[in-house]
Amino acid sequence: MEEEGRSRGEEPLLLAELKPGRPHQFDWKSSCETWSVAFSPDGSWFAWSQGHCIVKLIPWPLEEQFIPKGFEAKSRSSKNETKGRGSPKEKTLDCGQIVWGLAFSPWPSPPSKKLWARHHPQVPDVSCLILATGLNDGQIKIWEVQTGLLLLNLSGHQDVVRDLSFTPSGSLILVSASRDKTLRIWDLNKHGKQIQVLSGHLQWVYCCSISPDCSMLCSAAGEKSVFLWSMRSYTLIRKLEGHQSSVVSCDFSPDSALLVTASYDTNVIMWDPYTGERLRSLHHTQLNPPMDDSDVHISSLRSVCFSPEGLYLATVADDRLLRIWALELKTPIAFAPMTNGLCCTFFPHGGVIATGTRDGHVQFWTAPRVLSSLKHLCRKALRSFLTTYQVLALPIPKKMKEFLTYRTF
Repeated sequence: MEEEGRSRGEEPLLLAELKPGRPHQFDWKSSCETWSVAFSPDGSWFAWSQGHCIVKLIPWPLEEQFIPKGFEAKSRSSKNETKGRGSPKEKTLDCGQIVWGLAFSPWPSPPSKKLWARHHPQVPDVSCLILATGLNDGQIKIWEVQTGLLLLNLSGHQDVVRDLSFTPSGSLILVSASRDKTLRIWDLNKHGKQIQVLSGHLQWVYCCSISPDCSMLCSAAGEKSVFLWSMRSYTLIRKLEGHQSSVVSCDFSPDSALLVTASYDTNVIMWDPYTGERLRSLHHTQLNPPMDDSDVHISSLRSVCFSPEGLYLATVADDRLLRIWALELKTPIAFAPMTNGLCCTFFPHGGVIATGTRDGHVQFWTAPRVLSSLKHLCRKALRSFLTTYQVLALPIPKKMKEFLTYRTF
């Protein structure tokens, strides 16, 4: 895959950094963390839980994104509420509780417009992009992005809602993961009705991810195993065993053919979600190991995510590094220094990675821009609708099957 190798060795550059635009009214640093960052699927909005119960909605692209130097000096604060006549405006959502999870909906199907019109006749009849926020008290608040209006309040969880994920199909099915050790399925087209509770985890559920083909749900809790659920029957398909410590983050590849999980054991494991096979492990080693054993967990992982074309991974670890990995290599292709990182996500159209920190900051980094090989594009297209078993049943050469099932990269 020659085309995919051209960006190797290029370190991520810091494009911009956002900081809370008002001084905290507290003398302590608790609850100032940016636990979640998210781009809307169409790339037009960025959401940032900037600590102390506040979510900032920011139109994308940033005005200063092409000026890497001087961005911080200009101190783009959250007070800049206008980008120009007729342009979207920044919005501040006061959620009343510490915000742990964020998720944008896909652009909804027409029936969903009727839902908002029925409940909120004052809301203009526009395509309704939604942001879901998971809160410290177990509540989930649903906001209309264009107006910043609160639309629904979902109750059911008994503890922190740590993560949220919408089905990519636009059906407005929302999955929530909580410290109450359950996942819950909500249908926003039915007044936010809770349609299923998924139980089985013995520890806090940290992360949930829905496969792009909407067939599977992965959940990671403070356990060594990962649960894979059917999004059709809401039943457990299998447990993936392989980590040596708590799994805290998970993500599917854009074609649903791969699943990655990140753990406090300093490893990312790449799985075939259809077979449960462990395909590869990516070990996070310190660049400058300490002389003693005082920092045993310094490389504990916090977050992992796939790039939109499916050729790269980004990881954030406690060793103060953002790493970028090429899918076919076992060592990182690039590093960037970041302090107290908690989460990361790619811009949907590529080229940018957003990271959140314990200090309530967001940083935007350059990400590899590559021309996917024709082989990879074909594989991605085929795997978007063929399971591993269906590929293996095709009357094609063995080497082609191995490539299509990511047994060779």
